[in-house]
Amino acid sequence: MKKIYLDNGATSYPKAPGIENVISDYLLNCGSSVNRSTYSDAFSTENTIFETRELLCELFNFNKPENVIFTKNITESLNVVMKGLLKSGDHVIVSSMEHNAVMRPLTSLSKKGIEFSRVPCSRKGDLDPTIIEKYIKSNTKAIIMTHCSNVCGTVLPLEQVGEICKKHNLFFIVDAAQSAGVLPIDMEKFNIDCLCFTGHKSLLAAPGIGGFLINDRLNKEVCPLIEGGTGSLSDKEEQPSYMPDKFEGGTPNVIGILSLNTSLKFIMKTGLEAIHTHEMELCKVFMNGLKEIPGLRIVGHHDLEDMSQRLSTVSITLVDKDMGEFAHTLSRDYGISTRCGMHCAPSAHETLGTFPDGTIRFSIGYFNTKEDIEYALKTIQEMMK
Repeated sequence: MKKIYLDNGATSYPKAPGIENVISDYLLNCGSSVNRSTYSDAFSTENTIFETRELLCELFNFNKPENVIFTKNITESLNVVMKGLLKSGDHVIVSSMEHNAVMRPLTSLSKKGIEFSRVPCSRKGDLDPTIIEKYIKSNTKAIIMTHCSNVCGTVLPLEQVGEICKKHNLFFIVDAAQSAGVLPIDMEKFNIDCLCFTGHKSLLAAPGIGGFLINDRLNKEVCPLIEGGTGSLSDKEEQPSYMPDKFEGGTPNVIGILSLNTSLKFIMKTGLEAIHTHEMELCKVFMNGLKEIPGLRIVGHHDLEDMSQRLSTVSITLVDKDMGEFAHTLSRDYGISTRCGMHCAPSAHETLGTFPDGTIRFSIGYFNTKEDIEYALKTIQEMMK
């Protein structure tokens, strides 16, 4: 049976070439505890980790590698920043397309005196930036927003929202889980104070590595969530205040960082434009084929003449068929991996009109082929008869 992987919105597969060799080499040939040792293997690993910070700066147009912080995933990154920044009496603004990585921490914080307003998006997931200002209050501290919907692929207007943040002196915190590694993100141009990312999706790295890039303006306001050993100022019992040690207590995920180093080099060599173009060409073929199949509906943007407002994540709903059973059959009988349900984004599904049943999500990645898409379309057509 064929194996067709169309769940890249959850995690990319396969990963960037060479990652397995880097991980194996480290485990077999390099004994080191970074920032805590004075031997050559440790120095070599530390240099690679710093190089990875520099690569992320290059990718996102940021100029302070020491302000690139590694975490285990974007959920941790968002928690660190939000819970380290927000205090009782503060107010923040989010979109109605947010993932639970944003909404669950905010819901928890709301029980501690922190307010949030949810700006409604359209049934296609679009955010109209002109309506944001009416949600700004005297105690508004930040706008926290996803760049792209993990449910339907809609791209939100970072640049325009960044301008609003600049105008009103608000912090701008961006969830780039779906877009990092596919779309160009310019922190300076978009006035982003903190960009949160995960490595295992379109950055093509191993699971368990994420992070955030934070400018000095916001860093001054954020307290560390996790404190502990850093290998620095070890005679003190206070967490160092300088970067990156301020936020990196404990032994880092070296394997994850090394994999990210390799995947970033692959992405930069390949080029974001080439990656995005390939994925969108396949997406267009897929959506064009879906439109010919009766009994299903494409959620979000489905205009094939203008694909600029979406990524290659396509969600569908079915008429008179159980979507969970359908997705299970795709996997069991045809080897096609998708994701069915709420995608940890109930607010987005409410916005799109797909709550509480959810959707079947097909998320195309760089390593998919036209043959993959044609096979998936043929299978869906057969199953819908």
